[in-house]
Amino acid sequence: MSVILEFTVEEEEFTLGQVLGGPPQMHIELERIVPTGTSVMPFLWVSGDEFETFEQKVTAHEFVDKIIALDNIADSTLYRVKWHGRHNDLIRGITEADGTILEGHADEKWHFRLRFPDHDALSRFYNFCTDNDITIHIVRTYTETDRTQSVKQFGLSQEQREALILGLRRGYFDTPSQVSLTDLADELDISQQAVSNRIRRGTRQVLSEALLSRAPGLK
Repeated sequence: MSVILEFTVEEEEFTLGQVLGGPPQMHIELERIVPTGTSVMPFLWVSGDEFETFEQKVTAHEFVDKIIALDNIADSTLYRVKWHGRHNDLIRGITEADGTILEGHADEKWHFRLRFPDHDALSRFYNFCTDNDITIHIVRTYTETDRTQSVKQFGLSQEQREALILGLRRGYFDTPSQVSLTDLADELDISQQAVSNRIRRGTRQVLSEALLSRAPGLK
C-alpha cells in the first residue's frame, strides 16, 4: 500500500532550495520532477512581481544550465530548470526512492508531500537524506486509506474539495492572496460565482466538522 510523507526542510539543506531561496521573494510551487539520465529536471510554478530578476538569479547559479519559461497563467509562470551534472540532493533522493511529489512549495522553508509505493521506498528516501546530511522535519506519514477516511469525515463534495485544494495550492488563502477567484474559476472552467460558492460552503463544512462537532457546547 502506498504511503504519504509530509515534511519540511530548510532551503539551505538542498540545492534547489539554495538556487531558489533569497530575494526576490517569489511564491514557488514545485509541480513535478522528471529524471533525465544522470540528473533531474524540476518544473516550477512561480508567481510574484520580479520575474526578470528571479530568472537572472537562478541562471547565475553554478549548478544551473538554464531556466526556461514554458507557460503563463494569470500572474504565474511555469518554468523548467536544467542542471549541470549530478548532485547528491533531496530531489534525486525522491526519484531514486520512486517517490512522487504531490505538493512542494516554499514559504520561508520548503513544505513537501510525497507518495511512495510502500514503506520500504519511504525508508530508502529517509536513509538517503541521512546518508547525505539532509535534515528533514517529518510532519506526518499516513496511507491513502487514512487520507480517504480523513477527507470523508468532513463531508465535503468532490467539487468543494477540488476548489479548496486548488485555492490552497495557488495561494488564494495567503495574505495577500496570490490569485483571485477569477483565476481559480478559469482553471476549473466554471463561473466565479460557482467557485466562490464551493469555497465558502466547503470552508464552512470543514470548520463545522473540525470545530463544532468536537465542541458541542459551542453550537
